[in-house]
Amino acid sequence: MTNTFSAVYPSLKDRVVFVTGGGSGIGASIVRNFCEQGARVSFVDISVAASEKLVEDIANRGHHKPRFIECDLTDIEQLQASIGQVIKSDGPIRTLVNNAAHDERHSIDDVTSAYFDERVAVNLKHQFFAIQAVHKTMGDAGGGTIINMGSVSWMIGQGGMPIYLSCKSAITGLTRSMARDLGPKNIRVNSILPGWIMTERQVDKWLTPEGEAQLMERQCLKRKLEPVEIARVVLFFAADDSGICTNQNFVADGGWV
Repeated sequence: MTNTFSAVYPSLKDRVVFVTGGGSGIGASIVRNFCEQGARVSFVDISVAASEKLVEDIANRGHHKPRFIECDLTDIEQLQASIGQVIKSDGPIRTLVNNAAHDERHSIDDVTSAYFDERVAVNLKHQFFAIQAVHKTMGDAGGGTIINMGSVSWMIGQGGMPIYLSCKSAITGLTRSMARDLGPKNIRVNSILPGWIMTERQVDKWLTPEGEAQLMERQCLKRKLEPVEIARVVLFFAADDSGICTNQNFVADGGWV
């Protein structure tokens, strides 16, 4: 799918944007699309090679060059320091996209206490602490938008990764709580719940003929969904065009749920 029919959002031009897990997959598409809007984008990721390649590709296309900061999101001090670095150099972050996650499969009997904590750190904990790091300066600047990436996996009762599903369902509660607490500061908080999006990782690791057939049977739209389609939803919820939208958990799954 090409990007030829994407909307242009004037409110995103020069917007200071921070994206977690922006080096590949849906995150890379989010970074790319914000840059195409003229936003000033910074992103963190643990994968250096993929992130540097993304930065180079975006710059070569003539768009605003994003800033990549290497960061392990399970290290909360490192994450918040990265956010502080952006605020110091670019000013208040006006859009935060909590995108980073990892859908590693795991069985019930193989989960240890340490593994449980590590999965929560990768898929949930950093979202709260990123919000904690941006909300004061965001509010002082007049407000902003926070977008938490969830998943429909818990809604459909997918098996094989119970801790991941638990974290993704918790993001719904986090979103509603933060929307209530931060609304008086003119900060809108929403989450997006993608369906099965055909990133390179998903295609290489999980997409089988049997799985695709089951998806096409259940999904209302009988085609594969691409990362750019989620990025477009993110742009809408970040832009002023969605100015009355907060406290929402928006399902973007082609009608799978």
